[in-house]
Amino acid sequence: MTFGERLRELRQDRRLTQAQLGEALKTTQRKISYLETDKNEPSIEDLKRLCRYFGVSADYFLGLPPHHDPQN
Repeated sequence: MTFGERLRELRQDRRLTQAQLGEALKTTQRKISYLETDKNEPSIEDLKRLCRYFGVSADYFLGLPPHHDPQN
């Protein structure tokens, strides 16, 4: 699953349009569309905003496995 697919899934789970998400994040519908279709990659600031908004880690958006602490 790509970054864009994860973003689209989270947005749709909250029943938001691209325009509504853009407004909530102080950006445009077009930018959300480009992120969801993987035409653009998010900036670090975009990634931070999206993580805060959806309550997920950057690891989730980047498709990384959950962090494993070898000391546990």
